Amino acid sequence: MTDLYRLLPEEMEKMVIDMGYQRYRADQILMPLYFKFPKSIADIKQLPKKMIAEMVEAGYTIGSAKEIHRVTSEDGDTTKLLLNLTNDKSVETVLMQYESEKENGLPRSTVCVSTQIGCAMGCTFCATGQMGFETNLKAEHIVAQVVHFEEIIEQKKEHITNLVFMGMGEPMANYDEMIRAVKILTDPRGFGLGQRHITISTIGIKEGIEKLADEDLQIGLAISLHAPNNELRKKLVPTATKDSVKEIIDAGHYYFKKTGRRVTFEYALMEGVNDSRDTAQELAELLRGNGSHVNVIPINPTAGDFKRPSKSRVFEFKRILNEAGVNCTIRIEKGTEISAACGQLRTDIVQIK
Repeated sequence: MTDLYRLLPEEMEKMVIDMGYQRYRADQILMPLYFKFPKSIADIKQLPKKMIAEMVEAGYTIGSAKEIHRVTSEDGDTTKLLLNLTNDKSVETVLMQYESEKENGLPRSTVCVSTQIGCAMGCTFCATGQMGFETNLKAEHIVAQVVHFEEIIEQKKEHITNLVFMGMGEPMANYDEMIRAVKILTDPRGFGLGQRHITISTIGIKEGIEKLADEDLQIGLAISLHAPNNELRKKLVPTATKDSVKEIIDAGHYYFKKTGRRVTFEYALMEGVNDSRDTAQELAELLRGNGSHVNVIPINPTAGDFKRPSKSRVFEFKRILNEAGVNCTIRIEKGTEISAACGQLRTDIVQIK
């Protein structure tokens, strides 16, 4: 069985030609696949009935995700779904909409996609990390998350404008499937999203960052740093290497040199753990002058025992970085109350009631 959401446009062309049909039949599949939301090949009305029958006989399918549960934030801007995929596994994915940031009169609509079910990185402050690892998702499962939300908001004449690979799992640990999904979603004949509208977030797998830099793509990169020294980072990220701070900063430099895209270092701020003035000054010394950006994320409630610092402490941390010449912003969180914000995704039913 081959899911059509797995095929790149050039692979779709090869498929129809190998079946004895003309090249344009590929476009007659691709357009409805991403914008008409067929649930079966028989729903693609542009195709001859003979071709539909032959595709079904050859084992081609359309593996749309099935919605199990939906929860929406009080302001209506954030929607979290639990989706059942064609591998019969369930995954959480989130839509965040920003009415204040409009393009062509439509709100910015960002889907936070998952690349794995669970995660093997074991970050002590992350609900997904505390689940443990279950399985990698195929490219078609990643694409299906996006298409499902596109179908939902298309009813309001809106469209997905941005993607962040910040959902469940570590994208670099599922590199090949993640990249295949990115190429499908950014191909003008596929979903057609601009590369600069996509950001991949990683805990800092050096080899994956360097490999991504060599892909000749213009996607954004966010690296989860969380500490300015190896000792503290190892406590927060148990799978970190003994020299992980230098490794990931060097990898970030390599990514910037190869792509010209500024790298964001994400920093989850935890009360009494990594939020002191001394820690902020140490971070400033580490990043001063390298042109990177720090995104401070006050920790969200998770299964861990960490607490969010006071607003004054958060702003003090930002001030120290800014005054040292390090560009820093504070993440505007959405969906915290429905466990849809950073570090909160997991698939047990307790989290979504």
